[in-house]
Amino acid sequence: MSTINPNGKEIFSVETELAGQKLSLEVNRVGFRTTASVLARYGDTVILGSVQIGTRPVKLDYFPLSIDYEEKMYAAGKISGSRFIKREGRPSEEAVLIGRIIDRPIRPLFPKGYRQEVQVVTTVLSMDPNFRPDMVAMIAASTALMLSGAPFDGPIAGLRVGQVDGQFKAFLSPEEREQSALDLVVAGKDGGITMVEAGANEVSEEVIGDALEWAHQAMQPAIELQKQLFEKVQPAMQEYELVLPNEDIQAEVDTWVDGKFGSDLRKAYPERNSVVNEIRWDFHNHFREKFGEDRYSELRDEYDEAFTMALHKDVRRGIVEDNLRPDGRQLDEIRPLSSEIGILPRVHGSSLFTRGVTQGLNVVTLAPLSYAQMVDTMEVNDGQRRYMHHYNAPGYTVGEVKRMGGAGRREIGHGYLAERALEPVLPSVEDFPYTIRSVTEIMSQNGSTSMAATCSSCLALMDAGVPIKRPVAGIAMGLMMDGDTPYVLSDIADAEDFAGDMDFKITGTERGVTAIQMDMKVHGLPADILRMALEQSKVGREFIRQHMVTTIAEPRDKMSPYAPRIDKIKINPDKIGAVIGKGGEMINKITAETGAQIDIAEDGLITVAAVDGDSIEQALQWIRDLTEEPEVDKVYEGKVVSIKDFGAFINIMPGTDGMVHISQLANERVEKVTDVLSEGQIVKAKITGIDERGRISLTLKDVE
Repeated sequence: MSTINPNGKEIFSVETELAGQKLSLEVNRVGFRTTASVLARYGDTVILGSVQIGTRPVKLDYFPLSIDYEEKMYAAGKISGSRFIKREGRPSEEAVLIGRIIDRPIRPLFPKGYRQEVQVVTTVLSMDPNFRPDMVAMIAASTALMLSGAPFDGPIAGLRVGQVDGQFKAFLSPEEREQSALDLVVAGKDGGITMVEAGANEVSEEVIGDALEWAHQAMQPAIELQKQLFEKVQPAMQEYELVLPNEDIQAEVDTWVDGKFGSDLRKAYPERNSVVNEIRWDFHNHFREKFGEDRYSELRDEYDEAFTMALHKDVRRGIVEDNLRPDGRQLDEIRPLSSEIGILPRVHGSSLFTRGVTQGLNVVTLAPLSYAQMVDTMEVNDGQRRYMHHYNAPGYTVGEVKRMGGAGRREIGHGYLAERALEPVLPSVEDFPYTIRSVTEIMSQNGSTSMAATCSSCLALMDAGVPIKRPVAGIAMGLMMDGDTPYVLSDIADAEDFAGDMDFKITGTERGVTAIQMDMKVHGLPADILRMALEQSKVGREFIRQHMVTTIAEPRDKMSPYAPRIDKIKINPDKIGAVIGKGGEMINKITAETGAQIDIAEDGLITVAAVDGDSIEQALQWIRDLTEEPEVDKVYEGKVVSIKDFGAFINIMPGTDGMVHISQLANERVEKVTDVLSEGQIVKAKITGIDERGRISLTLKDVE
């Protein structure tokens, strides 16, 4: 029996099995005024995917698509842990990153020149805690776009894949994700893979290739389900016009440019950029003279876009026909490399990594664990980020004037990629009890800045004395498809990225891969081509790593004199109260008298930070005295705190008293306790026993 919504439309759903659970897609229940909306449900996760398309084209030189992922705390049964902010505000970095993951496989599937405003919003209404909801959101976004009638060459689906007991699995539980050495996101169509992102604990390229194939096959039911829903709904297709250079103009420009381009353009950057700019200037002067100033001012933007298209064609032609890249390199050749460390005098660690014209300056700062970032999202409950990588790239790095502002989606994404690249080789908190902040300031850009950030961050960490397990290097790979023939490029520059079909960034050690980010402009590629790119990247990555170890092969054994000194001690968690004291009295006293900063974890790990070793040792000794467990047959120095007829009580450590019976005061007979002891007297006593109630028996006999 059909259900009818208040607007007289039928509410219906389709469902299938995906990775062992039911996936359902429902339309016409909510979102009556959107261009299209769908409720996607998987387990107890429910996500609203909505699409709104503008009514007319906008005069922009890019496709105005926005894709947002909206976290709602109520979906997880949470209220924000912030003391002051309780309603959702700006998206968290985690939400921004998921929005990017959804955006990247969708954006290339619209036709070039499409200029309608398209807004996609995925809202998490209910979250099953047994798995992450991001891939359900990707399916919801794709389905809504399919039902909107937009010229979207979908559908797509995505899976987050790990490896449990040697077997690939999607929708892992939090416990399974912790155990898995691989966290791989794969998006694809029925005909191929369109996007990859991964964090990995030195996983081999072969395993990643197998996981790509497995994921693409496993996501097919979700793709088929969207097609099934599309056939049921039969949405009206949107009318649109593509904003493309006039074919006659493009042909005219191609002819002019072909006469100018040639071997003279195969030059190293930045000389090539200068030559291109001179040709572009001559190009505009030529057509300005042909049409006149007034007429050409109306045509300039169209001619300029045609010039850029001709430039991209020349890049592709050189690679396909001559196996020669825009800067004259061979397909697998890496740009010139140089590295320096310790270039900034007062910071805790620094490096400068240069690859061609791309250059990243990295600075590492160390601090006590209390400086870790609190993470308060829908998915994470009171988590912390102990290691942070931040990426900055102002306009001057590409020779442009841009307004300075906060980090955008690109900066957040690039920083996160470099962060994931280094996480697998960081020391444990127990071995290195520091909060680590790594900041990459891009000095110059010409492709692969996120990989420059990875390499410079690794060098700066070693310069700071952070005991990473092994050096990590990164490389960006490109691809040109000529029919069915792939041309894989190592270490791509901007011109190859703009003209190419794939941007594939991969990082790792000599043992395996630590992070991946891959985007495609073609509408899907088979896994065997991606395997080819993975294998070629391994050679280039190792070449870069070998260069890095000539600059610094392993972490410094001494930290900067300006870095805080931190030591640690592990205590019985039951003793934490003794260190803190009533109302924080004891810990405040230790801090005031030693000058040390003390951080206490719930598991009993205490870190002590100070500018000098003496302050740390004083604080550690104080903590040892407060938390030491009494041991039988061990001698303690203590103060007599109370005298009774039958014996005396002696404080042998802070908060711990023992009783010495009158018979244990001396080897000879003692008539009165006061004949031997007086209150306040300092004596040495040995523990002879501790009963089941924790009462301590002492003796003064035969104690040296």
